[in-house]
Amino acid sequence: MSNDPAPQVDDRYIAVQQSPEFAELRRKFRGFVFPVTAFFLAWYFLFVLLSIYAPDFMGTKVLGNINIGILMGLGQFVTTFAITFWYARWASREFDPKADAIGAALSTGKDH
Repeated sequence: MSNDPAPQVDDRYIAVQQSPEFAELRRKFRGFVFPVTAFFLAWYFLFVLLSIYAPDFMGTKVLGNINIGILMGLGQFVTTFAITFWYARWASREFDPKADAIGAALSTGKDH
């Protein structure tokens, strides 16, 4: 029989998962991602529902042939890129350093 280190690794993963640092990391992640996701989905479904149920409103001309529907459609792209940029900045500043510290503690087997 071999001395398989797998049980130690599994125990370390469980210990990390149950640690206050990991719980804080999850709370911080959810605190950012859930509200932003809810906002984006509400914004997206508003666009879709207005397109279906308020075509006259969406067809309202704003400037030349540009109407509210086109502006809101382009706004979907702008919002997607803005959220991606915002998340990347937030993650590199708030999330990644703490996740890296937890990962380093796990790989060295030391307390976090």
